[in-house]
Amino acid sequence: MRERLAIYPGSFDPPTYGHLDLVERAVRIFDRVIVAVAYNREKGGLFNVEERVGMLREITGHLPNVEIDAFVGLTVDYARRQDAIALVRGLRVVSDFELELTMAITNQKLMPELDTVCLMPSERHLLVSSRLVREIAEFGGDISEFVPVQVQAHLRKKIAENHQGEV
Repeated sequence: MRERLAIYPGSFDPPTYGHLDLVERAVRIFDRVIVAVAYNREKGGLFNVEERVGMLREITGHLPNVEIDAFVGLTVDYARRQDAIALVRGLRVVSDFELELTMAITNQKLMPELDTVCLMPSERHLLVSSRLVREIAEFGGDISEFVPVQVQAHLRKKIAENHQGEV
């Protein structure tokens, strides 16, 4: 029987409890999940791809059937190379649905055998976004409710590095 492998693609800049929640849900459904950090030239990002991969490895270490990887190009091409059967996507609010539906239909045209599975995060992580976390952290706010302690440490360090030399 073919392994049920899912790809959870995204930018994860930084990884949040919402991301971790979806990974933990996905591993209950699939035999194996690859969390795949996309190289995106249009999104500069706070962390480089290697840093994001490292943080994801730290926070998913307790999940033996999770791998962390990075890729360049179309998600469907990456999924095909991995022999995945599904993409995992998160839905938080109604506006996410429109974007995810468009992407799912497009991906289905490019790779009909690949399904998109949309998961909703737990209520406590419903409104968490990486952009919001970055903004709160930038202004010294408490992000402990939004990201694991490992990610908090990386955020504090990165923000301090970015502000060196400022008055």
